[in-house]
Amino acid sequence: MPKIEVNEEVFYTLAGRRWNTKEEFEDALSSAKAELDEDSDKKLPPSERILKIELNDTNRPDLWGTAGCARQLRVHNGGKMPDYPFFSKTGDIKKASKKVKVEKSVQKVRPFLAGFIASGKAISDPMLRDMIQTQEKLAWNFGRKRRTISMGLYRIGIIKWPIIYKAVDPDSVSFVPLQWDVPLTLREILKQHPKGKEYGFIQEHEPLHPLLTDTTGAILSYPPIINSADLGAVQVGDTDLFVELTGTDLPAVTLAASIVACDLADNGFTIEPVEVEYEYDTPFGKNVTTPWYFQEPVFCSLARVEKVLGEKLSADDCLAALAGMGVRAEKATEAERGGTAVLEGVKAWPPEYRNDFLHAADVAEDVMMGRGLNTFKPERPHDFTVGRLTPITLFSRKVKEIMVGLGYQEMIYNYLGSRKDFVEKMRGDGKKTIRISNPMTENYEYVRDSVLTSLMSSESVSGHAVYPHKIFEIGKVAYLNDKENYGTSTRQYLGFLHADRDANFNTLAGQLQTLFYYINSEYQVEESRDSRFIPGRAANIIYKGRRIGVFGELHPELLENWGVAMPCTAAEIDIEAVIS
Repeated sequence: MPKIEVNEEVFYTLAGRRWNTKEEFEDALSSAKAELDEDSDKKLPPSERILKIELNDTNRPDLWGTAGCARQLRVHNGGKMPDYPFFSKTGDIKKASKKVKVEKSVQKVRPFLAGFIASGKAISDPMLRDMIQTQEKLAWNFGRKRRTISMGLYRIGIIKWPIIYKAVDPDSVSFVPLQWDVPLTLREILKQHPKGKEYGFIQEHEPLHPLLTDTTGAILSYPPIINSADLGAVQVGDTDLFVELTGTDLPAVTLAASIVACDLADNGFTIEPVEVEYEYDTPFGKNVTTPWYFQEPVFCSLARVEKVLGEKLSADDCLAALAGMGVRAEKATEAERGGTAVLEGVKAWPPEYRNDFLHAADVAEDVMMGRGLNTFKPERPHDFTVGRLTPITLFSRKVKEIMVGLGYQEMIYNYLGSRKDFVEKMRGDGKKTIRISNPMTENYEYVRDSVLTSLMSSESVSGHAVYPHKIFEIGKVAYLNDKENYGTSTRQYLGFLHADRDANFNTLAGQLQTLFYYINSEYQVEESRDSRFIPGRAANIIYKGRRIGVFGELHPELLENWGVAMPCTAAEIDIEAVIS
């Protein structure tokens, strides 16, 4: 979960009050789903005290900074709901005197940009530290290590408008990056600069790399890697800033820009919109004036509130609670998103700095948080139930005992991995493998559809251990299945692997026969053409006319892919099918 460090004096000023005790402050933090991770050192002067706060809601990146967290506490404590008149929205486009031109060359590289100007106040040291912290938290957590979002700050006094955002050959452009004293090409930055080494994985394989310049060609930054040492070196005392965010997800980039703009506005800055002019179509159009309000309202019925919270509330009660969360709402009668029944309820507009209202239940949750968890009377459960293990769990335990009796050692693995491991190394085509649309890293991008992949990952690093190696796992696998309502199936599988000089099909067949003898089941076999196994040395397992598994000698190419030098036999069985 994100953790932030805030200057105590600045935080209390923005929150509009001080808390006399640690307990009172921790209670107030609950409205932001936050906890006090470490209290400040009271021996230090108030201006030097640091509070460490842990945020427990990853859906609220607006809370990952001093101003955002303080805003939530201030509004929940009865403070005035903030107003941000500088936002543009459909039908109300603010006039912008400054422009950023986005060239078509960057469309397939890093296509989206949002920005604004903040002026009218000198940056203090605590404020600069907090801006850098917000920049890193948004880019690292919300922006997936800068892959989908990165942010840059620039001194506006030496920028010649309009700003140009384009893609260039990484060997054709050089500049002096921040914290460096000699010019480097973009490719050299990826190899030599600390930030290039850290974030180079984002761009290193692309033929063109993004670049931000002013109209004279002076370089602002190389997104998402590093700013230039002159235009991009913001210092304490600077009063006029250009803030830009680039990325691959337009709503995420726009929301992050909105969060930063609201934070700076709360800190006393004047926010001036910037017009972003694209040479290609985007989900928001070719001309977007940012900060841009793009969120859609969400209707929540009173019946939903009662069902979720367990207490009947009036529309006025809901409106008051939502106001305590900074959410503007009104009474309405309509159908919930995805529903058809017309009901009484409230229609809520997410604040400019939020985009986490995906369902009516999210509005109901804000009603709960706005009213306060401690205002709901605890209620004992009405129904008496007895917990017990499911049949598949009991059966899995029995199978585990049998496998241990056969000399196998149990393993436990993660269910997520990379395409390289789950598909390419296993000689598969990936047609049934589930890919996650928004993974944190490519190492956890796919859901496993086979236990054998996990077993091979262990064998690949066990070459120095004494043979034989006999390992197994019983765990979940998931795969695409268009016959299911959700398009996927999740099943409990047994997989086991034997690595040794004399590991062969006949030995494995005997072990499989022993397993089925002890679970009191009969099976048949037929020749298998599974690409993971050697042709002619593999068989499908047939149970009650259905194929429920496969076993055999693993293909030499597969072993080579994993760096395994010893022959291996393996089997995989859908054990849910045995008890169904």
